Parts: sequence; structure tokens; C-alpha cells
Amino acid sequence: MICELAKRPERPEVSSDKDLLVLVDALDQDIGYLAKDACHDGEGALHRAFSVFVFNAHNEVLLQQRSAEKRLWPGFWSNSCCSHPIAGEPLDHAVTRRVEQELGLRVEGNFLYKFIYQASFEEAGSEHELCHVFWARSTQTPCVNAREVTALRWVSAAQLTGELALEPDLFTPWLRLEWPRLLADAACPI
Repeated sequence: MICELAKRPERPEVSSDKDLLVLVDALDQDIGYLAKDACHDGEGALHRAFSVFVFNAHNEVLLQQRSAEKRLWPGFWSNSCCSHPIAGEPLDHAVTRRVEQELGLRVEGNFLYKFIYQASFEEAGSEHELCHVFWARSTQTPCVNAREVTALRWVSAAQLTGELALEPDLFTPWLRLEWPRLLADAACPI
């Protein structure tokens, strides 16, 4: 069910194409910094990222529909929050910061695993990320930044699994890769 959106009256910019992202090697070792827009040009440069899956008291997961303003996968459904730490920022701080900026939720991320993927979006660019996957729990009501999020909905694990099987092209590629592994992870609360 799509939630009635509580939107912040202001639409603060929470990231910039000029933010310096952390370039990494396949072992997740820092090897430099590059502007966000350049990280996503062409086939993409491998950089550190994270995905967060927020669950409520009923073990439903919060999905967001990405804003039409997004360069990559605008309007697609995705996990609760995904982003990047910026140069010099600890990963756990980036997770907490970005969930609050996008969703208005104060959460503590619980690390599950990390993986590398690459996916291109038409001619607009690519994601090439070493992505750290987290889960969190919240009983708060989300209040979104409309610059980042168009819609939200809470869904059961079975519902999301069914939708991914029937209409995978409505979802971001990283969600399609991450969800099956979350279901199999004993540390995840589903």
C-alpha cells in the first residue's frame, strides 16, 4: 500500500554532482576520490556505496520510488535508502545521515554484507559500486525530501518477492540483486 506522504515543506539539496565520492578497489580499499557525476559517467568508476532496508514492527520493508529528478533510474522503486559516503565520512555516519535526510527517520544501520555490481541506465550513465548492505528498524513515520523521493510504501517480504518476480523492470537493479540475499541472511529480521 502506498503511504500518504508527509513531505518536508522545504526541498533541501542533500547531495551534489560535485560531491567527492570514495573510489575503491575490489577489496574495498580507498584509492582516491572523484566527483559524483564523473563516478556515474560512461561505465562508471568503482566507488563505495550503501543500501539500507528499513523494517517496521510488522517486518514490512519500506520501499521508495525514486524522484523524477534522479539521473539514474528516476521513477523506479527501490529499497528504503541508497547513497554514498563522501570523502572522509565514516560509512556508519553516512548511513545515518542519508536516511534522515531522505526519509526523516533516525535509525542505526546493521551491516549485512557487501558486493560489487555494475549496471547501466540507457545513455544517462552507470552505477559501478562496491555496495554495503544494511538493515534497520523504525517505528517512526517517514517524512520525505521530495527532491529525492516521489512515493513510499510498506510491503511484506512475500509481496516484494512476488512483485520482483512479476515486474522486475519496475525496480532498481541493485534492489533486484540485494533482496534474494537478504531473504537468505539469518541476521536480517524478515
